[in-house]
Amino acid sequence: MAKVLIAPSLLSADFSRLRDEVLDVERAGADWLHIDVMDGHFVPNLTIGPLVAAAVKPHTNLPLDCHLMVTEPEKWIEEFARAGASVITVHVEASVHLDRLLRRIRELGCKAGISLNPATPLSSIEEVLGIVDLVLVMSVNPGFGGQKFIEAALEKVSRLAEIRKESGGKFLIEVDGGVSAANSAKLVAAGADVLVAGSAVFGNSDRAKAIADLRK
Repeated sequence: MAKVLIAPSLLSADFSRLRDEVLDVERAGADWLHIDVMDGHFVPNLTIGPLVAAAVKPHTNLPLDCHLMVTEPEKWIEEFARAGASVITVHVEASVHLDRLLRRIRELGCKAGISLNPATPLSSIEEVLGIVDLVLVMSVNPGFGGQKFIEAALEKVSRLAEIRKESGGKFLIEVDGGVSAANSAKLVAAGADVLVAGSAVFGNSDRAKAIADLRK
C-alpha cells in the first residue's frame, strides 16, 4: 500500500512565525502543505489569500495544496496558480461551470481538485471524476479549525474508493477536518490517500512524532 500523504494545515500554524512553522513541518516529514482559503462568504470566516501562498512558496519544497472555500472560485484560480499552487481544489457547491473550471485549473499547470461538504452527495461529482486529480471529502462543516470529526465521512470515503476502483480512476482521496491519530488508520483503511491535519500537527511541540502517529 502506498504511503499516506500528510498535509499539515497552515490555518493552525503560528502566523507570527510562519516561515519557521513551514520549515518545521517540512523537516518533520510532511508531504504537502495545506492552505485553507476562506472568503467570509462561502464560509463564515476570513483567512488567507494568494499573497500568503506566494510568500510561503520560496521557503519550502512542499507542494502547496490550496483549498478554495470561496464563492466564485473561477476569479481566484489564476492568482493561486501564479502564487505557486501545486493543487487547487474548489467546492462543487460554489461552482456553476464545474467542468470548465477544473479543466482551466489543469491548463494553468496545477492538479485539479474538487471538494464536497458533509451534506453533499457523491452523485454531484460523478460527471467530472474523469478530469480531477483529487477529491477532498470534508469531515467537518468548513469554516473553522478544531472541529469534531463527522463519522459519516468514513462511509463517504469508502464509497468513493469503490467508485474509483470500479471506474479505474486515478484521483487521490483527501480528507479534511478533525483528522487525528485516533481516526487516521480508519480513514486510510477506507481508502484515503491524503490526510489534512491542523491542530493534530501544529498543536504538538513534536511535529515529527505527530506526523508519524498519523501514519501508523
